[in-house]
Amino acid sequence: MEASNDRPSPDPDPEPAVEPVAGVRSKRRWVLPLRVVASAAMLAVLVTKIPDFEWGTLVPDWGPSNTLWLFAAGVLTLVGFVLSTVRWHTVLRALGQEDQRLGPLFSHYLAGQFVSNVLPTTIGGDVLRVSRLSKENGEAEDTFASVVIERLTGWLVLPLITFIGFVVNPGLRELGTASTVAAATAVLTLFGLVAILLAADHDRLLGRFASNDGWLRFLGAVHLGVNRMRHHPAATFNVIAVGFIYQLVLVLAATAAAFALGISDAGPTVLLAFLPAVMIAQVLPIGISGLGVREGAFVLFLTPLGVPTEQAVALGLLLYLLNLGVSLIGAPAFAVGGRHRAMT
Repeated sequence: MEASNDRPSPDPDPEPAVEPVAGVRSKRRWVLPLRVVASAAMLAVLVTKIPDFEWGTLVPDWGPSNTLWLFAAGVLTLVGFVLSTVRWHTVLRALGQEDQRLGPLFSHYLAGQFVSNVLPTTIGGDVLRVSRLSKENGEAEDTFASVVIERLTGWLVLPLITFIGFVVNPGLRELGTASTVAAATAVLTLFGLVAILLAADHDRLLGRFASNDGWLRFLGAVHLGVNRMRHHPAATFNVIAVGFIYQLVLVLAATAAAFALGISDAGPTVLLAFLPAVMIAQVLPIGISGLGVREGAFVLFLTPLGVPTEQAVALGLLLYLLNLGVSLIGAPAFAVGGRHRAMT
């Protein structure tokens, strides 16, 4: 099903934000403080309720090899940002927006990461991406659909990576609760993805909003996007392939971070099996940037392998700091984009 070309021409001076942005901005002010308290409480539980927690073991004796591994983790995190932008670009092309350039998209993505990981706000980076790109292309609905579909690809790729980890390293299937939780997370995520895709592709569910004039038209845009992807398997394969490479790079970044901390037991196959569950858990809207949830998940998955609790917590905190540090690169993109929008 090809996208319709007879839609009205975009307003030459469209509004700087689409309706979903306004809806997010109207969230009650207590949401952010509550999430900060939740993250602080979860971290406090990890530190105070675990016997013999030794702060000194969070950071190992540092040397040149640790520095090299840390540098590699930072570089791989940045490469992950680039690949995530490529994934978004691939989705946009699959939806018919073939004139989108990778450079501006990367700028929007960096600005979004800066908002999500650095600024104390409840307005997510994805909302910023939708707002800025839709102002440029006048295609608010398709832009919204591209971000949703891009995120949904992770719901497919991450569970597959977990299963690959269990196949490559069969011993990881024998770790009791850790193995069960990782496998259950993967299966439930796949079921959730199937349910969402069925709802999005169904004409009587999201499809009935395709011709809506209000904010519900964005749900209809997701329906049209999913429908288009279903009828273009080659484009869908390209999106999934890029998403798979992106997630593998994140596994390598986490492996490098673990080696920087001297956690030799958290090798690539271990993180193939367990990092996807950590990444799925940390996006739950409980705390700030997954703080507390991520560290607790690493404790669950890594301590059965003999990794000390302190090092498992340290790995979660280091991945957070790496993401935070690389996200600072997006500060100029955030500032310049906002100034450009104010001048137009």
